[in-house]
Amino acid sequence: MKPKKKKKRQLREAFAKFLQLTVPKRKSEGPFSGPLRSIAILAQEKLGDSILLTPLLKNLRAKFPDLAIHIITFTKASFNFFSADQDITAVHLVKYHPIRYFREVLSKEFDMLFNTKDHPSTNFLLQTALIRARYKVGHASEFHQGLYDHLITMEFHSHIAIKNCALLTLLGFPATREQCRPSLPPMPISDNIRKFLAEIKQKTIIGINLSAGQPNRKWQENSWISLLEMFPSKRFVALCSPEDQEEKLRIEQHCNQVIPSPPTRNLYEAGLIIAALKLLITPDTSLIHVASCSNTPVIGLYRKATQDISRFGPLLIPYEIVISETGEVSDISVKTLSSALLKGLHELTVQKEIFTALK
Repeated sequence: MKPKKKKKRQLREAFAKFLQLTVPKRKSEGPFSGPLRSIAILAQEKLGDSILLTPLLKNLRAKFPDLAIHIITFTKASFNFFSADQDITAVHLVKYHPIRYFREVLSKEFDMLFNTKDHPSTNFLLQTALIRARYKVGHASEFHQGLYDHLITMEFHSHIAIKNCALLTLLGFPATREQCRPSLPPMPISDNIRKFLAEIKQKTIIGINLSAGQPNRKWQENSWISLLEMFPSKRFVALCSPEDQEEKLRIEQHCNQVIPSPPTRNLYEAGLIIAALKLLITPDTSLIHVASCSNTPVIGLYRKATQDISRFGPLLIPYEIVISETGEVSDISVKTLSSALLKGLHELTVQKEIFTALK
């Protein structure tokens, strides 16, 4: 572990121990009882994390139609994402509106609080201490002991969507794996996207995602071009975040089999395109989870990091995983990815033939 990262971890753990010594201990290990009229959920920061929280929200709303669901967010990205979700009563941004946050959250008492993180986090533990709730739930960790009424015990490498839905078991109605499938809240759709969707509705197109949240998760432009040139008879569409738009345009101009597409303005528009694809090739990003929403097969490009796959990998969809032998996705060879694509396309063909034979 790098010295800077190690120091941050030590500071988080020290803060957790401080809270364990100073905050009144919660010792109840019994099940939740009494009415559930309101819940405050501490949402993790990244867009991918936000998508993986949607199954819990959907199931809570179905079981408790009148439940007041309050989402506590720590980034503008997650705040904007949840603001579009009609299953949520209110979304709160901790860092940017302190007076409003005090009035709408800290001055109230909830029936339940749920911390979705399974490791110590300074911000999440501070909000756990500040937010008043009759019953507080977290994930099992030595640094969570005494701060919650109930700690959910699950294997560390369990998928995060399933870990989130473990709260439902505490409430008496465990979720099936299919009920843990994520979804996207509806967002505005541009006329250009509507028109493009009408053009690609046959589900014969392969998607490639050029963007990644971190530089070491990104596959390089020249590698994408080399891969595309190996499949001249296939049709592709490129997806990307705004900062990679110029790369997308260069690839569309260089490779005739890439269909020019309008830029997506939000995750929902990207999700509609992904739902129309035969298969998506993407680095380890939120689009892995967007594909799960529409049951679109994926080929995922990953670094050599076990928990990235086990905790945040493809869920409930056909997939192929290509793992770099280093800490850089860019070190995955074009030959390795082309082999994975051929395998994925073959398996989809076999599945289609079986489905046709059974009809």
